[in-house]
Amino acid sequence: MLTEHEKLLAGQDYDYRDPELQGMIAQGRQRLTVINTSADAEKRAAAIQDFFGKVGQRLTINGQFSAVYGQHIQVGDDVFINGNCTFQDSNRITLGDRVIIAPDTKLYCGGHSLDATQRFGTRADGTRYLVTTTKPITIGNDVWIGGNVTIIGGVTIGNNVVVGAGAVVTKDVPDNAVVGGVPARLIKPLPALDKE
Repeated sequence: MLTEHEKLLAGQDYDYRDPELQGMIAQGRQRLTVINTSADAEKRAAAIQDFFGKVGQRLTINGQFSAVYGQHIQVGDDVFINGNCTFQDSNRITLGDRVIIAPDTKLYCGGHSLDATQRFGTRADGTRYLVTTTKPITIGNDVWIGGNVTIIGGVTIGNNVVVGAGAVVTKDVPDNAVVGGVPARLIKPLPALDKE
């Protein structure tokens, strides 16, 4: 039998109020408070290392940052996350190397049924709960995400991609592309990067 955390990561219906999940959320909030408020560089760096599942070299978080669990987020080298970004990491979020994320960007792994009758379930004790399913988000190397972008769970963004400001990314994005709009669509291809 899977734990609620295992169900969450598997994209199955899970109970958000599970004590293990609530403990993880509480721990994440404590670490985020340090990340978002501490003027002590060493204390802040330690909180970042403890909060994220994996952190590459030279991660910069510029301004307020919000996430739910933290430990589901893996970040490569030379990643820059600007202010007021929200990572709803109810599944895995993976950022490659040299990723730039502009302000007000939102990554949402969780979702709910289109069928309104399927959005709430009933536990054995008769209490009701919100039915949520999750999908991971993967962002490749050398990606620039513009301001106020929303990326939905299940999306993979390839390498060498620019996502235009205000886009809503609901489908995978191939390598070497500029996308934008609502929903995001291909605007133009980019030349492949020289790999030395």
